[in-house]
Amino acid sequence: MSVRAAPTRREFIVLSCAGLLAFLGIWALASVTGLVQRQFLPPPWSVAAKFVELMREPFSGFTLQQHLLSSFMRFGMGFGLAVLIGVPLGLIMGWFRWIDAIVSPLFDALRFVAPIAWVPFAALWFGTGIGGPVLVIFTGAFPPCLINAHRGARYVDRRLIEAAQTLGARHWHIITEVLLPASVPSIVAGLRVSAGLGWQSLVGAELIVASSGIGYVLVKGQASISTSIVMSGMIAIGIVGFAIDALLRQLEAHLQRRRGRN
Repeated sequence: MSVRAAPTRREFIVLSCAGLLAFLGIWALASVTGLVQRQFLPPPWSVAAKFVELMREPFSGFTLQQHLLSSFMRFGMGFGLAVLIGVPLGLIMGWFRWIDAIVSPLFDALRFVAPIAWVPFAALWFGTGIGGPVLVIFTGAFPPCLINAHRGARYVDRRLIEAAQTLGARHWHIITEVLLPASVPSIVAGLRVSAGLGWQSLVGAELIVASSGIGYVLVKGQASISTSIVMSGMIAIGIVGFAIDALLRQLEAHLQRRRGRN
C-alpha cells in the first residue's frame, strides 16, 4: 500500500478555500431557509456589513480597530511578561536541579488553575484597569513558556555542555551560550501555544474586567441583543489569533530550516 503524498501548497490553499466556502454556504442556507432564526444566526452578508460598520463608526466609544488595539496592547504586556519571566526561569530550572525542586511543586499546582479562574481575583485587585486583563493573560501564557524552555534545556546534548565546561565556561555562560541557543526550537514551539492561550485568556478577561477591547465588544453586543455585533467580534478575534499564530509558525519554520543547515 502506497502512502499518499502531502498536498502541495497550491492544493492546500484550494482545499482551505473550499472548506471555508462550504462553511459559509451551510451558514447562509441555515439562516435563509429559517432553519435557525435570523435573530440568532444572521446571514454572512449581514455580519460582513456589520463588521464594516463597526470599523467605520464607534461602538461603545471606539471603532473596532481601536477596540482591537486596546486588546492587543494588553495582550502584548501579558504575553511579553510571560516570555520574559517564563523562558529564563525555565532554562534556569533545567540547569539547576535544586531550583527545579523548589519551584516545580508550586508551579505544577498553580498551572492547573484555569486563567478564567483568576478573573475574580484580578477584578478585586485591579477593577477594570489594565492590570486585570494583563494578569489573566500572564496566567494563561506563562506555563507553556516555562515548560518548553525547561524541556529544551533539560534535553540539550550533554556533549555541548561538557565541551563548554572543558573550556572553563561558568553556569551563566552555559545557560546563555549553550542552553538558550540549543533550546530555541522548543522555546518557539512553546511560544505558539503560549500566544494562543494568552489571546484566549485576554478575551475571557475582557468579558468581565475591561471597559474597552474586543471582549468588551462581545459583552455590549450581547447586551444590545445584536448577534451580528457578537459574531463580528468573534471574527475579529479569530483573524487576529490566526495572524499571531501564522507569524510564530513562520518563525518556527525559519529556525528549523536554519537548524537543518547548521
